[in-house]
Parts: sequence; C-alpha cells; structure tokens
Amino acid sequence: MSEALEITTFRLVPGLSVADFVAANEDIDAYLRRRPGFRWRRISEAEDGTIIDIVAWDSAADGRRSAAGIMTEMADSPVHDTIDQSTVDFRIVPVLQQTS
Repeated sequence: MSEALEITTFRLVPGLSVADFVAANEDIDAYLRRRPGFRWRRISEAEDGTIIDIVAWDSAADGRRSAAGIMTEMADSPVHDTIDQSTVDFRIVPVLQQTS
C-alpha cells in the first residue's frame, strides 16, 4: 500500500474562526486538485480550537512535492495569514492499514 496522509495541526491567528480559514483555502484547494497523487482533503476543528488538516496522497513523495509547492508557488495565498505559524505541526506518514 503506497497511500500516505499529510497531517497538519495548528492554531489560527487570534480573532479568526475556522470559517475564515476555510474561506482562505479556496486557492489551495484548487492547487491540491491539480497535484498528481491527490486523493482527498479534510479540515476539522478540535474542542480546544486546534485545526486538523488531513490530505490523502497516492504516496508520501506526492505529498512532499505538494507541500513544497504550497510554501513556494502558493506563498502568496491568503491562507498563510490565518495560521499561527509558531503552532504548526506537519508530517507525512504512510498508511499501514485501511478498512473500507
């Protein structure tokens, strides 16, 4: 199985809501849909306000290439201004088991 999950957790800039974050992702969502290996994306908010952003990829390499592009070619995206960068935890992990 070569599927991988990109899992990012973070807090938003004070005063912003998850709705603000989702709205700021319009260009990122379009970017992800164009990327090779993209499967799906889910955004959640935990009770403590932590945002959990999960993207599924065909492979970890696909996820790493896309993540690099988000920081370079998508550097001007408004989404970056919604995230408290000091709280970001980012990882790409292989899927070891799947139940459908």
